[in-house]
Amino acid sequence: MLFKSPNRIRCGVAGVGSLGQHHARIYAALPDAELAGIYETSDARAAEICAKYNCRRFATLEELGEACDAVSVVVPTDLHAQVALPLLAQQAHLLIEKPLCASLEEAEQVLTAARQHGCLVQVGHIEHFNPVMGFLEKEVSSPQYITAERLAPYQPRGTEVGVVLDLMIHDIGIVLALVKSPIRRIDSVGVTVLSKGEDIANARIEFENGCVANLSASRMSTKKQREIRIFQSDAYLSLDFMNQAGHLVKKSDIIAYGLKMKLGLVKAGDLSAIPVKEIPIEKGEPLALELAHFVDSVRQAKQPKVGAALGKSALEVAITITDQIRKKG
Repeated sequence: MLFKSPNRIRCGVAGVGSLGQHHARIYAALPDAELAGIYETSDARAAEICAKYNCRRFATLEELGEACDAVSVVVPTDLHAQVALPLLAQQAHLLIEKPLCASLEEAEQVLTAARQHGCLVQVGHIEHFNPVMGFLEKEVSSPQYITAERLAPYQPRGTEVGVVLDLMIHDIGIVLALVKSPIRRIDSVGVTVLSKGEDIANARIEFENGCVANLSASRMSTKKQREIRIFQSDAYLSLDFMNQAGHLVKKSDIIAYGLKMKLGLVKAGDLSAIPVKEIPIEKGEPLALELAHFVDSVRQAKQPKVGAALGKSALEVAITITDQIRKKG
C-alpha cells in the first residue's frame, strides 16, 4: 500500500452532485481526514462546494488522484470505470459508489488496476454500515427465508441503469453477506415504465444451503420503504433500514407462551402475551460511518468491510437478474 500523507488522510470526491456533496461534507468533518479537493464538471456546483468546504477544484482526475490518498467516486454508474482508472493510476485508494460498475468487464478492469497499483477498493454498499445491519450480523446465524422490499418514488437520477442495479443491489449485498452460501437458482421478473431499463423488479434467489430470498424493488412508488424480514429456526426478525428500527420474536418466547396457555395463565389466542421485543438500535448516519471506515481502512492498510469481492459478487447477481428480465421482455 502506498500513502502520501503520514498524518490525516487526504480525501477527494469525484462528482459532487446530490450524493457526492455529502461525501464532501463528511470528509470535511472527519477528524482523521482532510478534504483536499474535488473533481466536478459543473462550474456552478464546483464553486459552491469549494466555497462551502474551503477545498480546491482539480482540473483533471489525474491531478485529484495525485493530491489525494483516498477518493470517493460518486458519478453515474456507467462512468465508474472511466473515472476510477485514472485515479488508480495515481495510486489513490477508492470508495466507488454502488454498484461497482455497469458491467462485469469494467469491474474486472477496475479491480485489476487496483491490484496493479496496490490500492484498496471499497464499494459503497451503504446499508452494510447502517446500525440495522450491525444488529443483523449479530443475530442472524442460519436464515431460512428472507424477504426484502426497497421502494422509492421515481426520479431521473440513477436511471442510467435499471432498478436492480440502482436499488435492489443494496439488498443483494445484504443477503449475500447474511446467507454465506453459493447460489443455486435465480428467477426474476421486471417491468419497464418510464426508464430504458426495468423500474419494478422481483427476484427469487435459492441458495445451496436451502435458504430462499425474495427481493422486490420499485422506483415507481409513492413512498420510500427499505424493509427486511428474516426467518430462521429460532427467531423471526423484522427490520426497517430507513427508520433504523425493528422487532424480534424468539422461538423460546413462543414456547413459553404455549406453556402459559396450557397452564391457563393466558387465554388461548391472546397473541399480545407473546413478547415481541423492540430492537434497541443506536441510530447513526450510515454514510458517515461508511466513510469513517474507509478512511480507517486506508490508514491501517486493511481490507474494508465491503471490499471488491462482495461488490463484484453483488454485481454478478444483479446482472444475472437484469439479463433474465430483459430476455423475458
